Amino acid sequence: MASVAEVVRRLEAMARPDRVGGMARNGLTAERRLGVSVPEMRKLAREIGKDHRLALGLWRTGIPEARILASMVAIPWELTAEQMDEWAAGMNSWDVCDQACMNLFDRSPLAWRKIVEWSAREEEYVRRAAYALIACLACHDKGAADGKFIRLFPAIRRGAGDGRHYVKKAVSWAIRGIGKRNRNLRAAAAALAEEIGRMDSRAARWIAADAARELGSGAARRRLRVRGKGRP
Repeated sequence: MASVAEVVRRLEAMARPDRVGGMARNGLTAERRLGVSVPEMRKLAREIGKDHRLALGLWRTGIPEARILASMVAIPWELTAEQMDEWAAGMNSWDVCDQACMNLFDRSPLAWRKIVEWSAREEEYVRRAAYALIACLACHDKGAADGKFIRLFPAIRRGAGDGRHYVKKAVSWAIRGIGKRNRNLRAAAAALAEEIGRMDSRAARWIAADAARELGSGAARRRLRVRGKGRP
C-alpha cells in the first residue's frame, strides 16, 4: 500500500514545469502545479489501485495533480457527504473540479443530492461542481430515468444568471449533456435553453445560445436518430 509521501514523490519525478505556463493560459491555476498530464495520472492510478485512505491524504496536499489522482483512486461508495463538501469547497481550478466529478462524484450514491445543494452555494467551484456533475451523470448514468434530469431544471435555471466564467460554462455543459441522452430530453433541454435565453441576464443569454448551437447541430441530431432507432 503506497503512502501519500511516496505517491507525491512519484508525481514530482514526473513533473514537467515547462507545461505549467501553457496550462495557466488555459485557466488552470499554476499554484503548486507540477505539469503532469491526465493520461500520465491515469496510468499511475492504475498502478496504485483503489485506496480511499490514500485518496483523502492526497487531496489534503493541495497539489492539483495529487487531487486529480485522489479522484481516480478514491472509492465512490466510501465517500461521505462531509468529504464531498470538503473537496468541493477546496477546489480552485476547473480541471480539478471536472476530474473529481467525472472520476468519482458521479459514481457516488450522494451525487444527485449534492447537485441540488451545491447549485445553491455561492462559491464559484462548488457551484461549477453542481453543473459539471449533471453533465457527467448525463454521460455516465445510463440507467437514470429522464425525470431525474428534468427535476434538476430548477437548479439549472438558478445557475443561469451567474456570470462567472466557469459557472456559466458548466451550466451550458449540463444542458447540452442532458440534451444528448435521447430525443425526449433533447426537446426538453432545448426548451429549457429557450426559456433561459429570455431571462434578463447576459450570462443566461450566452448559456442559451451556447447550448442551442450544439443541441441544434446536425451531429447531435444524427446521434439522437441512431439512439432512437426502434423506439416509439
